[in-house]
Amino acid sequence: MYNKVVLVGNLTRDVEVRYTQGGAAIGKVGIATSHKWKSQTGEQKEEVMFIDLTFFGRVAEIANQYLHKGSKVLIDGRLVLEQWTAQDGSKRSKHSVTVETMKMLDSKGDNTGQQGGGYGGGQANNSYNQAPAQSQAPAPQSTPAPTHQVPEIDIDEDEIPF
Repeated sequence: MYNKVVLVGNLTRDVEVRYTQGGAAIGKVGIATSHKWKSQTGEQKEEVMFIDLTFFGRVAEIANQYLHKGSKVLIDGRLVLEQWTAQDGSKRSKHSVTVETMKMLDSKGDNTGQQGGGYGGGQANNSYNQAPAQSQAPAPQSTPAPTHQVPEIDIDEDEIPF
């Protein structure tokens, strides 16, 4: 079986991080992404999707530190079904994406002047590739964390909401 989700979009809110009793970080946030097409009548249509994301471990801490509402990211992960019982006793469920890899697509600063070769065809951006959370070990400060190359996708800037 194959369960892989790749999304590009903007965060709908700041990352909320909580820690388990064992000290592991869990981050929750939402992402907005869209799909544009022309109808049979030639009318331009757009469908916007809002999807919940869950980050674990070091990825959650990095997302909390560097991302904020409106940040543009590329997410690589897997679809999961979350189930719980509401306060009124009813059973609830929703699909969300567990993030395995993320790539920041925004500039680190307002005008860094550095050119990135990733998404956006050479627009100014400094991106960060994060290895999958389950295989990530804390790296010493002087040594950068190992990176995992996220597959490039061909998306036009006009297809991204906001």
